[in-house]
Amino acid sequence: MDDFFKYLNPSQEDKDWGLFLNCAGKKEIAPGLIYPPDAHPSGYHFTYEHGRILNEYQINYITRGEGMYESHSGKFKVKPGSLMITKPGRWHRYKPLEGTGWVENYVGFSGHIAHQIFGRPWFTSKNAVVAVGHNEEIIDSYYKIFSYIQEEKPGYQQVASGMIMKMLGFIVSHDKQKDFSGKRVEKIIQNACFFIRENVESQINFQVFAAENNIGYSYFRKMFKKYTGVPPVQYHLDLKVLRAKEMLLYTDKSIKEISFELGFQSIYYFSRVFKSKLGLSPSEIRKSIRT
Repeated sequence: MDDFFKYLNPSQEDKDWGLFLNCAGKKEIAPGLIYPPDAHPSGYHFTYEHGRILNEYQINYITRGEGMYESHSGKFKVKPGSLMITKPGRWHRYKPLEGTGWVENYVGFSGHIAHQIFGRPWFTSKNAVVAVGHNEEIIDSYYKIFSYIQEEKPGYQQVASGMIMKMLGFIVSHDKQKDFSGKRVEKIIQNACFFIRENVESQINFQVFAAENNIGYSYFRKMFKKYTGVPPVQYHLDLKVLRAKEMLLYTDKSIKEISFELGFQSIYYFSRVFKSKLGLSPSEIRKSIRT
């Protein structure tokens, strides 16, 4: 794809959608060129000496070349496959090495959904530069966004914003998988998830499960939570509640029978857990389908 840059003019409807694009572009900086070049888009132009502050989120994917990124949180090396993630109101500056130049793909976006996403722990805990390597899904998302905004067909903002969401999901997923890819613990966790689903109604001793798989329980619990987002006991409990909801809606079993069948200590405990998870009590859930 050839170099290009495009400002966008989001409507109020686009802004009300919750996530909207302000700009996007691709640029190849040849070795030896001054950066940023004079042709850098106005409104986004800066000098390396002074840096800049944006009023939008921007994700810049470097697919070739190397350089540096600097913000108040530190200096970071940029290599091929690096994402430079810039948040609004944050001073920053970056440039390629003179000897390598680089190829940059970037999108700028705003919206209350963007604020919610970037307030999540993964984004608040990461540095401004994240290494994802040459990821086909991510570069494909950029190219599809470029295509949508160049054509500007009706609804292009909504489709392009969906691609932003998809890209952010791939970024987080890729980073999380680095701790598991090719490791024995990944297979153990996958087997654990399957075992839990097959034995939702049973009591499961996860310390025994870990021992049977020749893995320390503390390490198993830590990696399980990192993989699924919740500890194994919580994962099991969540599935129990979902199974209970299905039984309440699609069987005539009493709440007492369901509670007993799923291994809860008492109806009171079952009802308390159920409401804390789903916001309604078991009787309220059942009533909702019969009114």
